[in-house]
Amino acid sequence: MAAMIESYVDKVVQIVTNDGRNIVGVLKGFDQTTNVILEDCNERVFSSTAGVEQVALGLYIVRGDNIAVVGEIDQEADAALQLDDIMAEPLKPVVH
Repeated sequence: MAAMIESYVDKVVQIVTNDGRNIVGVLKGFDQTTNVILEDCNERVFSSTAGVEQVALGLYIVRGDNIAVVGEIDQEADAALQLDDIMAEPLKPVVH
């Protein structure tokens, strides 16, 4: 997986972790075990009763064995989202 995310360096990505967290930030680096470094990052906390809360994390490191999904964010489409209006159940942790 580490080789597959090389094209995402210096781009805005969203990471979904095995425990269901959604983290969005600029991918600054990674290693052979897919540990990643994100800059200017926020966690998006979903709720079924309120809009999406964004928690500022700043510079953040995510261990590779805790990553379920990595994907590039379309910044134009993401900027058009009204996160305060989006309500959804939080993701459940991955069960192996």
